[in-house]
Order: sequence, then structure tokens, then C-alpha cells
Amino acid sequence: MKRILVTGGAGFLGSHLCEKLLNDGHEVLCIDNFYTGRRSNIIEFLSNPSFEVLRHDICFPLYVEVDEIYNLACPASPIHYQFDPVQTTKTSVHGSINMLGLAKRIKAKIFQASTSEVYGDPIVHPQPESYWGNVNPIGTRSCYDEGKRCAETLFFDYYRQNKLRIKVARIFNTYGPKMHINDGRVVSNFILQALRGEDITVFGDGSQTRSFCYVDDMIDGFLRFMDTPDDFTGPVNLGNPSEFTILELAEKIIKLTKTHSRIVYKPLPEDDPQQRQPDIDLARKALKWKPKVILDDGLKDTVAYFKTLLSSSFKPSVQRKRFKG
Repeated sequence: MKRILVTGGAGFLGSHLCEKLLNDGHEVLCIDNFYTGRRSNIIEFLSNPSFEVLRHDICFPLYVEVDEIYNLACPASPIHYQFDPVQTTKTSVHGSINMLGLAKRIKAKIFQASTSEVYGDPIVHPQPESYWGNVNPIGTRSCYDEGKRCAETLFFDYYRQNKLRIKVARIFNTYGPKMHINDGRVVSNFILQALRGEDITVFGDGSQTRSFCYVDDMIDGFLRFMDTPDDFTGPVNLGNPSEFTILELAEKIIKLTKTHSRIVYKPLPEDDPQQRQPDIDLARKALKWKPKVILDDGLKDTVAYFKTLLSSSFKPSVQRKRFKG
């Protein structure tokens, strides 16, 4: 049994990670400032004696004793990270420095949740880890894109300079239960608009592509990566290589929800990438990992979650289907 720190532990990915670690018999210290994290995501764990939660902003130092650290703290959707862009950059940069300093002091292994956004609007497709990206350093998305790129730099400099045990994962679009209802991401947006009978908003002409990974597959990738030998640092792409247009996603959700919503088109946001698809050859070889949940099945589970969330009888501890490999 290990004592494991999860920053951003009350968020979408963080709460799923906390659940899996607890189920595997570990002690979990969940750190969150609750900017985008929600208490409802972790309320079912509070009665577990192996779970502890601390309200804390990682932009400030933290002094605890743990065996491993998963650094997931940072708003990840444009509507949230653009609300306070300076704080977003601070979370990626100052937060990483503080977590790396903690890992150095206590000699802990540390995982960094980086992002496919480090590739920007890519001119290489699909995106391998060797691709350096095409990022606008002064755009409205730069606080997140460049913040995460700087965080990767810090992680690898700590590895080279201090022999720190690091793992850097580049996360591609992930979806599933416990997504924030107001996160503004395409999957949750479309599902909520469909369930409410509202127009489904597609930016651009809908031909831009994304690759969607179900949350259970992503968490499995985290754990497999953390269990690799210390000399394997990454970065590693984690995502589903199956590529869909945004218009295809909208049509799938309309069919699943049986809504009468219309698709309406609006201009593309600044620096919105036209293509996003991971090359996961490295993850297949080094982690023996690949996604198992197909989009149609994952969307059914996610739609069911949001239906429950919108109902008056919603309970955070509602049981959901777990997909078997």
C-alpha cells in the first residue's frame, strides 16, 4: 500500500483516479482548491479511512509525506482556463515548481498531466511525441498551451538536474461521467444541449476532427505509465486514435438522446486546432496500453450520467456501468 497525493483530486480525471487508487488499496491525499473541482465528485470517498482531502492551491508550497504524486491540478477547458489566464499560467508553472520541489524533498515519483494542447494547431498528423508543435505563444489559449509546455520543461530539467523520477503524459480529449456541467467542452456541451432540447452549437463547419478517450481507459493509462521503470520518463501520448469530425459527434449525440435539437454553426474560436489525433505507438509498446471503450458505448454512459445530473433525484454516489476489456 502506498500513500499517494493527487492534486486536482476533486476534478473530473482526479476524482476517477482517486477512486481507482482507493479501490486498489492505497491511501489517497486529495488536494484541490475547488476552482473547477467539485465536492460532489469525492463525497462518496469521505467515509473511507484511506481517503483524506485538503483544500489547497498548489501555487503555494505544500509540506506532506507521500510515496507518489499525480499532478493533475489545472483548469483544462477553455471556458475555465481563459477566465483567469494569469492564474492558469501560475498553476502550471508555480504549481509544477512546488510539486517538483515536494517530490525532490521526499524522494517521491511524480506524474505530470500534460496535454495534447502542447501540439497547438498541428501541421503533423497524427501527432507523435517527437513533434514539437505549432503553438501561438500570445493567443487567448496560450495561458494553458504554453503553461503546460513550460511545465514539461520544468519536469525534464528536474529529471536531468536532480535525478527526479518523473512521468509526463500528454492527455488527449477525455470524456465520461463526472465531467463538469459547465466546462464548455464539446462532449458535455452537445449532450447538455441535446438533453435540454436546445440548438447544438458547432463551431466552424464541423469538419475539424478530435479523438475522444473514455475516462476509464485514460486512468488505466495513468497507472500503467506510473508502474513503468524509472528510466522511462515519457512524454507519452494517452488518447484514443479513432478520429471523428465534430459534426459526426453531434450527429451521434442527437441519435443517442433522441432529441429534436437542430445543429447551428458559429465562427471558430481563435487558435482552435483543425485536427487532433494521437499517435499512441509508444503507449502500445511501453505501457502495453490501448483504449478499449468505443465512442458509442462511452457516450451512452456519459449521456446517462448527465440525464441523472439534470434530474431532481441526482445523487453523487449513483452507480454507473464499468466497461470490461
